Amino acid sequence: MRKITDSHTPSSDTVNTTLYYVLSTSTAPLLDKRITAEERERLESSLNYADHCFSGHATMHAENLWPARVSSVGQILQLVTLWNLTLQKRGCKALVAAGVHGVMQGMVLSFGGLQFTENHLQFQADPDVLHNSYSLRGIHYNKDQINLAVLLDGEGKPFLHVSVKPQEKPVKLYACEAGCMNEPVELTSEVKGHTFPVMVTQPITPLLYISTDLTHLQDLRHTLHLKAILAHEDHMAKQYPGLPFLFWFSVASLITLFHLFLFKLIYNEYCGPGAKPLFRSKVMTNSGDE
Repeated sequence: MRKITDSHTPSSDTVNTTLYYVLSTSTAPLLDKRITAEERERLESSLNYADHCFSGHATMHAENLWPARVSSVGQILQLVTLWNLTLQKRGCKALVAAGVHGVMQGMVLSFGGLQFTENHLQFQADPDVLHNSYSLRGIHYNKDQINLAVLLDGEGKPFLHVSVKPQEKPVKLYACEAGCMNEPVELTSEVKGHTFPVMVTQPITPLLYISTDLTHLQDLRHTLHLKAILAHEDHMAKQYPGLPFLFWFSVASLITLFHLFLFKLIYNEYCGPGAKPLFRSKVMTNSGDE
């Protein structure tokens, strides 16, 4: 299988620098002691469940959103404007209105392609580019905070690791991988967390679903109407089958021609005109008959 490389993958320094630029220019209404209790509650509720944010593909590989170099104040302001516009157009208006805390949440959701729907949080990253390890921490889901990581095993195959920040009250979150064909797993605050294989469906659907409603996830499998579910390595093998048929045909032809040429040399040496006999007979003479 051909190894695939990213056209642009931001480094940790680039991500942290971009976060600093955007967050340092955002307001922080939740830190303002002058806001009313009702307003504070409204802003905090928008952080706990940002419905329809972030819609669209992940921003992880958007070079203009994660620039490796910013050299002027004008470029910083342009970057901040682009981020705010992107989040607002992708269903994150409520988060942007919540100020710096909401913008941070929106950027984290957008990086990995996480989206809230009416009943669940779904991870809809592109399975073709899951060959980098990264972690998304502090994802708000109601009163809980989720950590989601894309990791690689010893053979370079990706898998998902999910953990929940310990809370005072017992956690009631459930998750299932693409297709939800297996019974959803209850997520707990155990240190080891939970791992899920990366499965790819046809047609493409999210790689992971997280919800507080167990029945919803159990019913979800019947509404996806899938043609097939493949392991990630099988999907990649179909997407990138390797070298073309013409290459292998040429190699096979050269090997065949070489063996035919070698056979011809051997034939001419021992069976062709003027070939030397394989065995020499020795004539025995009897000196007594002379």
